[in-house]
Amino acid sequence: MKRTFFVLAILLLAAAAPAQTPPPPLISPEVHSDNRVAFRLRGPNIKEVAVSLEGNPKPLPMQRDDQGVWSVTSDPLAPDFYGYSIVADGVSMFDPSNHAIKPNFLYRASELHVPGPASLSWEIGAVPHGEIHHHFYKSGVVGDDRDFFVYIPPGYDSRAKQTYPVLYLLHGFSDDASAWTAVGRANVILDNLIARGRAKPMIVVMPLGYGAPEVLLPNSGVWRDRAITDRNFDKFREALLTEVIPRVEAEYLVIKDRNSRAIAGLSMGGSESLLTGLNTLDKFAWIGAFSSGGITEDFDKEFPALDSKANEQLHLLWIACGTDDRLIDINRKVRAWLASKNIKHLDIETPGAHTWMVWRRNLTEFTSLLFR
Repeated sequence: MKRTFFVLAILLLAAAAPAQTPPPPLISPEVHSDNRVAFRLRGPNIKEVAVSLEGNPKPLPMQRDDQGVWSVTSDPLAPDFYGYSIVADGVSMFDPSNHAIKPNFLYRASELHVPGPASLSWEIGAVPHGEIHHHFYKSGVVGDDRDFFVYIPPGYDSRAKQTYPVLYLLHGFSDDASAWTAVGRANVILDNLIARGRAKPMIVVMPLGYGAPEVLLPNSGVWRDRAITDRNFDKFREALLTEVIPRVEAEYLVIKDRNSRAIAGLSMGGSESLLTGLNTLDKFAWIGAFSSGGITEDFDKEFPALDSKANEQLHLLWIACGTDDRLIDINRKVRAWLASKNIKHLDIETPGAHTWMVWRRNLTEFTSLLFR
């Protein structure tokens, strides 16, 4: 009886105790009217916190208040989309107050949007919108199940007779096949450019860019071991030429001619665009490389048959890199080698590092030149 009374007393005391009110949710990130951005994190037991922001050379150290909330406000940021992570006691993490995630196989991050005017190509505007189709298939070349995305422009009608040129658009190392739409805003950019008459209506195909998927494994040796790097490039090219392109040309209203076929990409995909495009000029007449990485400096070996006769086949060879990018040196060497061979090309250098802010602008400028 005494035990029952004791338990009952405990329960009554617990019921009488006021419920602990959870702390209010934090707003993070918060974009101010002057484009400064406030980041916040609740962590009373954390010792040190900073924000690692895409395009920012140094992390932004956060300060803790007496409620255990860490915060920092950035300088004004140019309108764009930014990836960022919160680094708490040396551990990189998502912002728990932000639902927007930047997809990636290896380096996922939270995403921040600093809105800008409708004139920016990556801002959704009051224009007709195309569609994005997601395809899956079993690769006989690589031996895995993989995917690719297809953008079709506004007005595309599979029952009609109009056919379209095609851009094969490649992502970088660690990205997945969704990168150019989920992060690069390629579909939004094309919608806006087509509506403004700055780009021809085109189909854009965005395949998975790995010929050797094991490059994504920890300590794979890619970029140090040329055998795995070359296999990654070679098998990707084979899968693109023998699997992706034939399927696209069988299922979509495309012009099946090299003069209406372009290839471009960023970082690893920039090198894949050069290695694929310049070594198969019978397939591509338009080539773009954005911040190319992974290619060797032995250009005579990389492009064994390339000489000035290529000028008769190339409508555009467009090579771009940000001046703050660690890959600017190899890109300048590629362009110098092309010049030594009297191969016509456009040299593009812009402010910026190895970031999507550079590549969105690259895509905007490059697609404006295609198929004219």
